Amino acid sequence: MTELKRVGVLTSGGDAPGMNAAIRATVRACIYYGLVPVVIQEGYKGLIENHMAVADARSVANIINQGGTFLKSARCQEFRSKEGRLKAYENARAAELDGLVVIGGDGSFTGAMLLEEEHGLPCIGVPGTIDNDIYGTDFTIGYDTALNTVVEAIDKIRDTATSHNRLFFIEVMGRDAGFIALNTGIASGAEDILIPEQEKTVELFMESLQKSGRAGKTSSIIVVAEGDRSGGVFELSRAVEENFPEYEVKVTVLGHIQRGGKPTCFDRVLASRLGVAAVEALRNGDSDIMVGLHDLKVVKTPLEKAISKHNQIDSHLMKVARIVSV
Repeated sequence: MTELKRVGVLTSGGDAPGMNAAIRATVRACIYYGLVPVVIQEGYKGLIENHMAVADARSVANIINQGGTFLKSARCQEFRSKEGRLKAYENARAAELDGLVVIGGDGSFTGAMLLEEEHGLPCIGVPGTIDNDIYGTDFTIGYDTALNTVVEAIDKIRDTATSHNRLFFIEVMGRDAGFIALNTGIASGAEDILIPEQEKTVELFMESLQKSGRAGKTSSIIVVAEGDRSGGVFELSRAVEENFPEYEVKVTVLGHIQRGGKPTCFDRVLASRLGVAAVEALRNGDSDIMVGLHDLKVVKTPLEKAISKHNQIDSHLMKVARIVSV
């Protein structure tokens, strides 16, 4: 490997609170170790279009508390082609980059892995996604902030639900993973939680709702992951209106509010640890890996494994959800 002198950093995929903290940590770790940090705008698109600049410690001042990513993120169809990745590599080589830190999710890591496989540019992944579905880390950057945002919103919705004997279906993000729905459902005292990992038909849901009625519940909060396989919040709301006319049914889709906002203390610290760990991994000669957190310690996972596998829902936590919702 070429002696490490210049390190690029970019954010890719969906934005997540804490990405700015990770950029900041990466830049300042480079400076601490005598390396030149190069920030890349708009993810892989910026690499292809040569939107790069040398950063210093002041370049990343006062961003640790900001949501989103000040480097911005963008979809880049051109990077999906070999020709596009070759162009990205040629620009990286012209900028004398000896390594690249990629902050994002599994799609971003796939790009990093291909860039390294095809052109030998050492890449380190830093998991930044609110979904918490990346294998090899207990927590992804942005997940804790999203949980707190959702719980705050549900607490407010419950106020009106109890005031009017309403049943609210609340859709949260999680197309393929139910981590947000499961954890926020428990934390907000939801009467039921529907996630992609658990098969639950409309009929089974109706039985659950009947039990709630028999238990004397006059209002309900149902948290539904967007990837739930029972039909989605609007199909479920129609079914309830037909079978339980006594309920006034409302639907709230929280949407992209879950991605925004100031990162929590946990996400700021996590992002700082992983940004530093990414630079240290490059200095140690590591590449084609993701740095993550397991049992509160920084760990390394091959990018291929981080991409091909997914975190599993804790079955005990699902049992807890059933117990506390009686």
